[in-house]
Amino acid sequence: MLRDLQTLGRTTPLPPIEVVDVDNDPILARRHGLDVPVLLLDGTVVCRHRLDVPELRRLLR
Repeated sequence: MLRDLQTLGRTTPLPPIEVVDVDNDPILARRHGLDVPVLLLDGTVVCRHRLDVPELRRLLR
């Protein structure tokens, strides 16, 4: 997903990306479990497992 975000960032302005290791945080591991990678925007889940480009673009508008 990170690679896809970097590719998308070449054509679409994106906010700063922060990568967090869910496995090293018990709260995040409990919240997201096996649904990683997960992309959040302002604390809201945008997508899980794969980048949903149309949804991310919609939310960025």
